[in-house]
Amino acid sequence: MADPDSHHSAPDRPGSAGEVFIAFLKLGLVSFGGPVAHLGYFNDAFVARRKWLTASAYAEIVALCQFLPGPASSQVGITLGLARAGLPGALAAWLGFTLPSAIIMVLFAYGVREMGDVANAPWLHGLKLAAVAVVAQAVVVMARMLCPDPTRIFIAAGAAVVVIFVPGVVGQVGAIALGGLLGLRLLRGVGGGAPAPLPVDVSKPAAHAALISFVLILAALTLAATSGDLLISLADRFYRTGALVFGGGHVVLPLLQSAVVPPGWLSMETFLAGYGAAQAVPGPLFTFAAFLGAAIAGPWGALVCLIAIFLPSFLLIVGVVPYWTALRRHAAAGCFLKGVNAAVVGLLAAALYNPILPSAIDGPLDMAIAGGLFALLMLARVPSWLIAVLGAAAASAMRLI
Repeated sequence: MADPDSHHSAPDRPGSAGEVFIAFLKLGLVSFGGPVAHLGYFNDAFVARRKWLTASAYAEIVALCQFLPGPASSQVGITLGLARAGLPGALAAWLGFTLPSAIIMVLFAYGVREMGDVANAPWLHGLKLAAVAVVAQAVVVMARMLCPDPTRIFIAAGAAVVVIFVPGVVGQVGAIALGGLLGLRLLRGVGGGAPAPLPVDVSKPAAHAALISFVLILAALTLAATSGDLLISLADRFYRTGALVFGGGHVVLPLLQSAVVPPGWLSMETFLAGYGAAQAVPGPLFTFAAFLGAAIAGPWGALVCLIAIFLPSFLLIVGVVPYWTALRRHAAAGCFLKGVNAAVVGLLAAALYNPILPSAIDGPLDMAIAGGLFALLMLARVPSWLIAVLGAAAASAMRLI
């Protein structure tokens, strides 16, 4: 059988940061559909059409980013930029892919603030109902992919129980760690062939510096947050979220909710309005951080939160790439990852149970609208951005009847 990569080997010449920025900016303007869809966009743009790397190398990058905490699709983009044009390329890829949705989310935050109390706005309630449908779909789809057997269903259920009864970051991180440990214990024998080497040239000193910086920044922000300064506190909480959330995408919801709602910085209504709006924009869901930062502390808050939540991804990618291929040769790493992924499903199911459902569903009509939106997602494959629009329109129409 022919080598699947033989038809499109990676180019010999390096690219430029400008080239990377333009390529990712185009995707940042049109890549609706969430993290899984983003991976499809990347494969088409950079493997099939531009031939920046081989199919096997791309698959290895995807595997690496699934293993790390943080937004997986954004991490894949950062790694592709790193492979193409070094550290400037990594920054260019992130900027191009993130900028369009970040700007839209900041503008939306200012719209919400100018409107004052929007708790009873029908369109806002519709966005909350859309959030119910989108998260429910994510639970179902992720469960199908990541919990295909009774063992992983058990791990997911256990993680959900832990998160429900131990709320906050401790329960969430504990559930993920427990899932990984159960994966090591219960999912032995799951192996794979040796992966292809990554087309990313990162020196060991640079990797060490990145990993040390990752830990030092986490510790420094934790200590500095005791000063009570709002921007430092935001940087601390959003950096910690980016450093600890496994699964990316919708899984960041409970961590961000616990970071900004309990301290009284933001109401649950405004939080879910922003989350619903995030479904209607292209690019990474983590730009929800820009909305939260802008709603809490204005433009500086948006900038701080956006950088803080993505910075761990940069440092981890640069720090881990030189060691990843060797790690992937060990079957234990695959078992741990499968357990973590199952726990992520439980974490998301717990978030759907509380706080999303109680905050959005007020009666049978709300349940019917959310159920209809969920059916459109699952059966008609309507894109999530359109679900947000339909949810807002449906709730507004019901108010007029």
